[in-house]
Amino acid sequence: MNELARYQDASAIQRVLHTARTIAIVGLSSNELRASYFVGYYLKRHGYRVIPVNPRETRILGETCHASLSDVPVPVDVVNVFRAPDALPGIAREAVAIGAGTLWCQFGVVNEEGARIAEDGGVTVIMDRCLKIEHARYLGRMHWLGFNTQRITSVRTGIQ
Repeated sequence: MNELARYQDASAIQRVLHTARTIAIVGLSSNELRASYFVGYYLKRHGYRVIPVNPRETRILGETCHASLSDVPVPVDVVNVFRAPDALPGIAREAVAIGAGTLWCQFGVVNEEGARIAEDGGVTVIMDRCLKIEHARYLGRMHWLGFNTQRITSVRTGIQ
């Protein structure tokens, strides 16, 4: 069995997606070509409050950036991490300290120590999953063959 399977539980993912309203994205980039920007843009467009956490930026997606999670002035439901795996233990400690509900680690952000710190602090951990993709999968934005564009691509003509 995949050692990450316990951090990829479908019911936990769905619960987080249905209950979260405020998402702090650690490592959100202002570069529109970066995955973090695309995910933040998508989440904001789908009704989530997105809070950028990046000490090198002042504003992203029209929102004020914060240098760290401890600087975020509102309660955070999900801490979404776009950082190197070795940064995860420190981010997990901050997530516990601010009372975040979930530590969501994007593809490739895998660190057992960080996961243990978060879990020991009562924080749900989702690891090696993309928040945008999971949202699309479980909340109807993705068709079983791929993205659901709601556009018909094969149209029948009267010719038989």
